[in-house]
Amino acid sequence: MTKVDPRVEELAARRVAADEQRITGPRRTPVSLRQAWRSFWRHPSPWLLTTGLVGSVAARFSVGGGAWWELAVPAGLVALLPVVEWVVHVCILHWRPRRVGPVTVDPLLSRKHRAHHADPRAIPLVFVPWQVELWLFPAYVGVAWLVMPTTPSMLTLLVSVFAIMSGYEWTHYLLHSDYRPRSRWYRAVWRNHRLHHYKSEHYWFTVTTAGTADRLFGTCPDPATVPTSPTVRALHATDAH
Repeated sequence: MTKVDPRVEELAARRVAADEQRITGPRRTPVSLRQAWRSFWRHPSPWLLTTGLVGSVAARFSVGGGAWWELAVPAGLVALLPVVEWVVHVCILHWRPRRVGPVTVDPLLSRKHRAHHADPRAIPLVFVPWQVELWLFPAYVGVAWLVMPTTPSMLTLLVSVFAIMSGYEWTHYLLHSDYRPRSRWYRAVWRNHRLHHYKSEHYWFTVTTAGTADRLFGTCPDPATVPTSPTVRALHATDAH
């Protein structure tokens, strides 16, 4: 990994701060991590995911047994998460509405994400829509039942999925909250996501990591070389890119 030039980092930080100030104005008031945590639970998605997590953990303990190789399930999912985030973000969240005969194909997730880009400060738009989660949950169960050879391993997969989804929701919420980054890891993740929302929607697609899958797929350029996109708040408004 190449060492980042501090001058480039400083320039990128100034540009992102200027873009954010231009868009959000003086509304930003820093909050503590505890305040952010309390606000997080005012939305339906955390409760739905927690219900799925608690239910799958209880079911996993109730069946008992299992094999040592099940430990590879959460480890593998965590390793794949940046790539999954990138693919979902690019292919589904940034889906361009298409006409198929008389029907316009425009999923709810895509519509909500366009609204999220239009107003990154609207916290309800940060979360996975609860309507989507209601059909995702049985889909998770069905996929786990199909791909895992035993009931214990199936439940281990479900526990892992719900835990990772909960972590994703918390991280994404925190990135859009008024909590200011402190740790080096969180500053890097925060910076990348601000660049995606306030610099250019064509780059920096990972959410819970900084520059992992983006480097792999070539969407992590030097911020100083990227002009501010005129459509960063209006996805697909033009074909300028």
